[in-house]
Amino acid sequence: MADPSFRFVCVASALQGAPGEWAREMLRDGEVALRPGDGGLEAIDGVAHTLALPAVLVVRGGDSPQAQEQTVIDFAGELPLVWVSPAFSERARHWARDRGAMTLLVETDQELSHDERARIGRFVALLGRQSE
Repeated sequence: MADPSFRFVCVASALQGAPGEWAREMLRDGEVALRPGDGGLEAIDGVAHTLALPAVLVVRGGDSPQAQEQTVIDFAGELPLVWVSPAFSERARHWARDRGAMTLLVETDQELSHDERARIGRFVALLGRQSE
């Protein structure tokens, strides 16, 4: 893949249960970075297999929720971002709203639901149309 057009960050368990075709298509032009969460490396390995990827990026942990959010913010850089997390601080919400690149925050502490996957799909499709 050439340079990614967006980044996608989530706990690995958020993608468990998602149809592999959906995840592969959605991430075709993006780059995924996973946080281990409760599933640890087994969950990351499962997602890598679902996505048919030989390797995936892992977002390092933080000493606090604020440090963890800063790591994701730093990783996002200037690219659009889809960020799935159990919760977001007001600081993260303000950052997402005020940054130049489009950002989608999805708040869930479980597998992505059908509606959440559809929302993410619409966001990624919009990014694709903007780059044409």
